[in-house]
This record gives sequence, structure tokens and C-alpha cells, in this order.
Amino acid sequence: MDSALTEIGLPIALAIIMFGLGLDLTVADFKRIVREPKAAAIALACQIVLMPIICFGLVALFDLPPLLGIGMLLLAASPGGTTAAMFSRLFRGDVALNISLTAANTAIAIVTLPLITGLAISYYNDEITGGVSMPLAEVIKVFGLILIPVAIGMVVRSKSPEFAERMDKPVRIGSAVILAVLVLAILLGERDNITDYLADIGLVAALFCAVNLLIGYYLPKALGVTGPQAIASSMEVGVHNATLAIYVALQVLEVTDAQAVTISVPAAVYSLFMFAFAALWGTYVSRQVTAATTSNDKQTV
Repeated sequence: MDSALTEIGLPIALAIIMFGLGLDLTVADFKRIVREPKAAAIALACQIVLMPIICFGLVALFDLPPLLGIGMLLLAASPGGTTAAMFSRLFRGDVALNISLTAANTAIAIVTLPLITGLAISYYNDEITGGVSMPLAEVIKVFGLILIPVAIGMVVRSKSPEFAERMDKPVRIGSAVILAVLVLAILLGERDNITDYLADIGLVAALFCAVNLLIGYYLPKALGVTGPQAIASSMEVGVHNATLAIYVALQVLEVTDAQAVTISVPAAVYSLFMFAFAALWGTYVSRQVTAATTSNDKQTV
């Protein structure tokens, strides 16, 4: 990929996305998780524990090439994206829960992302020419790039809530556009290999996305979480911060340029399914929740 895009544009893009998250956040969002822990705990357990295990199962079942396997697990370890709240708002989910979950999961990912990616690298390294590594110093820089913009966004919100409200929609749309540009750049850069990549990774990415959305909804529902909160959980579990996964692949891992691009491909391909599946699934479940609410209201009357 173009070095200007990866070395300058990508860090700026990630910082803008995380600044947008900060504009949505208040201290109350973190307190909400403590006051109402059930829905948040279930969603976080799905995303941090269950999904990486399922992802590894799919990677092993389909016998993915090592670099693509690492890329899939890197994606699985990435926290929810800021666009999860956008989908939740569109489909009558609990947007406040999404914001709280994204913040909590991003903080937790400081530990879990290097851990899960490191385990994937250890699992595959003997099969990779030249090896792959994740230097600790680079990991620290990544999370500085994430947490500092979030903190700045929170300060801006506390000083000027009106400005934060005005910027909410533009930043969310901008985040989606940024991710679309990155995905397009990766796929165009690998256009000679894209047919092979899609053959290798397409089905796995599609299945993983569908499983994320389904489990993120039905598991909380089975454990007594309400419809709007289950929608929020589904979107949080299914809509990953693919921009972060792409950044780690291209700028953090110690690999050749060609290896870095290959590792970033799963996040790019997953993003293609992510937006389409989240929109279709959100339309379905929001209708189900609305129908159930209407039925309950009639029974109450």
C-alpha cells in the first residue's frame, strides 16, 4: 500500500475515529456499567472471550493460511467500532449501552488485543518464513493513539456539549467513510490476488460476522436482557473496529510489507460483510422487538 496512506493517513484516520468516540463519552457512561452490569458483562464476555474462541475454531476448521489466520484473530481481538452505536441508533438499540461497551472494550483491548494476537502469532510462527512479531513499544504507541484522542474528545464534550452533539453525526459518517477508503485501498492494492483471498477468507469472514451478530443478540436475550439492549449487544459484538485491526497489521507488526497487507486483508473483507449484514440483521431484529413491544402493550390494555 501507499506509504503516505499507511504512515500518515491511517494514524490520522484512527485518531479521528477515537476522537469521535470521546465526543460521545461521559464519566456517567463508565458508571452505567457498574450500576447495570448484566447486559454489559454478557456482551463483553461474548466479544472478549467467546468470539476469539469461535474465530479460532473457524480458522482451524477451514485451514486458513497462517497470515490470514493471524489477520482473522487480530480482527476478533479488536474492540467494537464507533459505527456500532450508529447501527444501534438506526435499529432501536440501547445507544447508551453501545457507547459504554465500546469505551470499556477499547480499554480492555489494551491487554486482550496483544494477548490474543500474540497467541495467534505463536501458533503460526513456525509456518511463516521470516516470522511475525508484535513489539511491545509499538503496542504502547497504538494505545496511546487510541486513548489520547478519546480523552481529548471527552474533554471537548465536557466543555462544549453542544459542539459534541453537532459533531456526532458527521464524525460517525466520517468514520464509516474512512473505513470504506481503507478497505478499497487494500483490495485495490491486492487486486491481482483478490480472487484467491476471497476464496480463502470470504466464507470464513462471512460466517464469523453472522455468528457475531446472532450470538451477540440471542445469548443476552436467553439470559434475560431486554430487546433494545440485546440489539445493542449484537451490534457491538458484530461491528468491529476494523480500522484498528488494519492499523496494527500495517504499522505495528514486524513483518514484510507483503505480509502486512495479507494480514490486513481479513479485516478489509470482514468489513464488506459487516456493514451489509448489520443493516439486514438490524432491520429484522428491530421489527421483532417492535412487534413484541406492541403485543405486550395490547395485552396490558
